Amino acid sequence: MLACRRTPALTTREALAGGGLLPNSTATSFAAVAAGASAVNIAGGFLVTQRMLDMFRRPVDPPDYGYVYMLPAAGGALMGFMQPDPELAYLASSVACIGAIAGLSSQKTAKLGNGLGVIGVATGVGTALGAANVAPAVYAQMAGTLGAGGAVGAVIAKRMAVTELPQMVAGFHSLVGLAAMLTSASSYIDSLDPASATALAVHGSGAGHALSAWAGTFIGGVTLTGSLVAFAKLHGLASSKPLKLPYRDQANLAMFAGSLGAGTVMMAEPSYATGMAALAATSALSSGLGAHMTASIGGADMPVVITVLNSYSGWALCTEGFMLGNNLLTIVGALIGSSGGILSYIMCKAMNRSLGNVILGGWGSGASGPAQLVSGEATMTDVEGTVAMLTSAKDIIIVPGYGLAVAKAQYAIADIVKKLTDNGARVRFGIHPVAGRMPGQLNVLLAEAGVPYDVVNEMEEINSDFESADVALVIGANDTVNSAALEDPNSPIAGMPVLEVWKAKQVVVMKRTLGSGYAAVDNPVFFKENTDMLLGDAKVVCDQLRTKIDQYYA
Repeated sequence: MLACRRTPALTTREALAGGGLLPNSTATSFAAVAAGASAVNIAGGFLVTQRMLDMFRRPVDPPDYGYVYMLPAAGGALMGFMQPDPELAYLASSVACIGAIAGLSSQKTAKLGNGLGVIGVATGVGTALGAANVAPAVYAQMAGTLGAGGAVGAVIAKRMAVTELPQMVAGFHSLVGLAAMLTSASSYIDSLDPASATALAVHGSGAGHALSAWAGTFIGGVTLTGSLVAFAKLHGLASSKPLKLPYRDQANLAMFAGSLGAGTVMMAEPSYATGMAALAATSALSSGLGAHMTASIGGADMPVVITVLNSYSGWALCTEGFMLGNNLLTIVGALIGSSGGILSYIMCKAMNRSLGNVILGGWGSGASGPAQLVSGEATMTDVEGTVAMLTSAKDIIIVPGYGLAVAKAQYAIADIVKKLTDNGARVRFGIHPVAGRMPGQLNVLLAEAGVPYDVVNEMEEINSDFESADVALVIGANDTVNSAALEDPNSPIAGMPVLEVWKAKQVVVMKRTLGSGYAAVDNPVFFKENTDMLLGDAKVVCDQLRTKIDQYYA
């Protein structure tokens, strides 16, 4: 569901499109590509969100008529297009977008939130097109660009596998960064062009506009390449291990300082050639900074990276609003930027780390002494033994981790849960805030497999229930269930909130090996007296468990 929080990423078109059926200058070409990229993001984001919400439907839920929201959305677009005062329509659009984010904060109101988002974005786009007041041929150009981008977004949304949601979100973020860079460049070029009759009227003059163009380019560059690197890591096109170049912090600082220097040159109201050279330098340096910073972050920190990139995309949109005098872009951008930043902070708190520690590629804050030595011999079990425990238990808590997502074992788990529930057991799930590769990924995977959302609980909701649970079944999780976080003050993950599975009467941990997790910290839970280890591929083992449990109840 988080994907839809960044979809109202409207990229401005007013005053930037020109010519006829095709763009007739560098500025208008950049604007057309930016509009197309934004259309991909908008259409794809809303459709993916609707897919995710449909997965959370339960058999007892009333019929859904979400398509009805298209009627007020079309009305809002038409009203905005015909509105003589665009600011009033922009205000209505902003209110709808605020309501959308509020609605998406709860499962019960998420569909309403998505509908309000569609209405708000449609109204904003219609208003922007109406305010442009250009020739019919230019409107045809705009319609073609937006239509083509929307079609591409719809295809992506339809073909995307649910397990690919994190990389799709990263890919959509890259489009926001690209649109911000191109819009900033287009606006800046137009403002420097003495032949542009609208340059001063639309953009104003002086350092203010140059500052906005520089900020949009800088944030857009970091967002573009950072998102592309995140996509490559998540999709297996690049190693998930952090890149550890020598003097990496100094390199980041140098690229940031170089970008600031280029921005200073831009704000000095230089000639066209000097200003464009400074803008190009900003683009190159910010793009290098975004790629290097994200490459230096390990794959297990991708949930935080995704939310940080979400925040970046919002602030990029906000700078576009300042640059073009568009209050809607400023408001929506601030909403996305602040919500992404708040979520990043919450997730870092869930790992007992600072945001700077994650972004700069580190782990732990430095212990005062050596970590406790984990010793002992793990107790092994097999499928038959696990089936015996599960079928005799009355209260079961399942804790999935990234291993479940990688193995695509959610369908087998859903069948197991249904069979156990039908035979009198109480089965619930406990989800850690940073489980998976993006916030909510495991919730969506379980919903896709048909697990009712009302048995899926967040960590703070279920942690106190482990003491009364008969069995805690851990599937592909490690650091998020590591008791060293609470028992060893010198552990690198000391203080990190974890799911306290070891308090259950019996614990079964399904993993490929006894190896440590991303934090490279041994897990004492594996060696506790009430823990049995069931080693193997999660998909294979879960399929075997499903077969044996079906046979038991046959």
